[in-house]
Amino acid sequence: MDEKSAGKKNRGGIFWLLVLLAVILVWWFFRPSGKMDAAEEPDSPAEVALLGDPDDILVDLDDDATAAQVAGLENDFGIDLELVSPQSADEQFYRVHVDPMRRDDLIAALEGRKVVEIAEPDALYGLSPDDPALLTDAQDDEWTGFPDDPKYKFQWHMDQIHMPAAWRLQDGKGVIVAVLDTGVAYENYKGFHQVEDLEGVEFVKPYDFVDKNTHANDDHAHGTHVTGTIAQATHNGKGVAGVARHATIMPLKVLSGRGSGSVGGIADAIRYAADNGAKVINMSLGGRFPSKVLEKAVKYAHNKGVVVVCAAGNDGRGKVSYPAAYPGAFAVAATQYDESTTFYSNWGKAIDIAAPGGNTRVDQNGDGQPDGVLQNTIAVGDPSKSDYYAFMGTSMASPHAAGVAALVVGEGVTSPDAVEKILQETARPPKSGKMNKERYGAGIIDAEAAILKVRGQAGASELGLGALIALGLAFSLRRRGLLGLKVGGSYAVGVLVGASGLFFLPYLSATLASLPVIATLTHGLPAWTMGAGGGDALFMSSLIPLGLVALGAGVPRLRPVLAGLCAGVAGHLLFQMAAGWTDVRFMVLDGLWLAVNALVLVAMAHLTLRRA
Repeated sequence: MDEKSAGKKNRGGIFWLLVLLAVILVWWFFRPSGKMDAAEEPDSPAEVALLGDPDDILVDLDDDATAAQVAGLENDFGIDLELVSPQSADEQFYRVHVDPMRRDDLIAALEGRKVVEIAEPDALYGLSPDDPALLTDAQDDEWTGFPDDPKYKFQWHMDQIHMPAAWRLQDGKGVIVAVLDTGVAYENYKGFHQVEDLEGVEFVKPYDFVDKNTHANDDHAHGTHVTGTIAQATHNGKGVAGVARHATIMPLKVLSGRGSGSVGGIADAIRYAADNGAKVINMSLGGRFPSKVLEKAVKYAHNKGVVVVCAAGNDGRGKVSYPAAYPGAFAVAATQYDESTTFYSNWGKAIDIAAPGGNTRVDQNGDGQPDGVLQNTIAVGDPSKSDYYAFMGTSMASPHAAGVAALVVGEGVTSPDAVEKILQETARPPKSGKMNKERYGAGIIDAEAAILKVRGQAGASELGLGALIALGLAFSLRRRGLLGLKVGGSYAVGVLVGASGLFFLPYLSATLASLPVIATLTHGLPAWTMGAGGGDALFMSSLIPLGLVALGAGVPRLRPVLAGLCAGVAGHLLFQMAAGWTDVRFMVLDGLWLAVNALVLVAMAHLTLRRA
């Protein structure tokens, strides 16, 4: 081999080594944090047993249990296994009504059967009671900014999480958020009505796990208020605003009009949400005592790619409530107007983040209104009436976090671990600067910072990898013409469009970046159709760049641009493979798909560049 050939071979080897090192570095930075955190220690078994309904046992069988095995359990123990709801047939989840005197012995006997995964007493979870404050008839008719909702001036909580800037960047469109609560005032049905500020919001697959029907209407007020924080119609000239203003809501009623519901129904609803397309679940409910059934349901949803957001609890104690304390749940503490945590908010090591929960007992901002979280909901206990009420609680903090999670998912980040990591890394300390991790977790959630982190971090990494590949190819081919403006400029444009687009634009002008066409160009080509469902398999592949090469390679002036496009898209795909932020729709082995297509694109960029 002559020296010239040896030099080319060495340069090619150096290029591929650099690519490999870049991928390893990106993987290391974005690697999963490991096992989910362990839940806090539960209260004593005696307390747990006392809470359980003495007449009901929850029995979770293997999903592939046969009808004969179910009948065998019924015959052997003299019990009737009834599905928790019609939705629980797939997971073989049953409730048994028993004599309280034989409950404990029956649970022990059932746990001894291989087909039985969990047998435990049913229990009630619910809401912490509090008196809501009705907003007096006040609004700002002179306000003409964004959003134009006349009562927005009283939503101090939206400013606390920097929503005005975030709304110009992302709206959560296409992201399904399941609200497990007292129902939602989402339809005009019999004695129920849709509250005015939810008009225009999209609702899908509602279900009532209390009365077991498809009308998940609110007969309490809590669930509608929570839903309003997540996705109240925004910039519609009426009422108030919501965080993820174009998100889709899945109303799941798991609590009765009294504000309580069974663990069995809640667990069933979590699985239902995960199986029916929800990407975020909000649970502004809880209890002091653990449940294996509920813990398993949270883990199931998390493993299916759902961000599970939960209220920390309103007992004002140093112990986070369940399900917020479970591994895989995102526990949210509550702040008030001055950004201190509230008197009622639970705290502890399981707290992940803090968000506005309000305090209706004070008026710290001096606007003449109680400093609660303001949303449109029905009158408490009366679904025939509705108004604008200020509530307080970690129940109100949780939907702020769920809404911001929906915005991050809307950016194409579909891994729950990645979403949670982004929310925590962009959380900010309170204005006082005094951070207590057991009270604030990572800090107060920041919607604007979370979205900018996704765009900036992904964009910079994608562009960096694309540029590395492009420069490596240029170096290995020793094409001096690439250093000239005529060819090099076209080559660079192709890399930018393929890898990251104008990812930096939102940092310069959020208003300009929010324009529909411009917004698309702030992402690399593979992300142009990315959203709540993950990346589109067609765009997250080599097919579109290869098609463009086939069409335009015959035009000499286009070859540098096309070569750069291939290199840029390859960098984008390699980043997504290493970071694991996004699922590729319809693909089981996402990483392999991305890696193979990236290598194909590098080869195509090489061939196209040679012809350039």
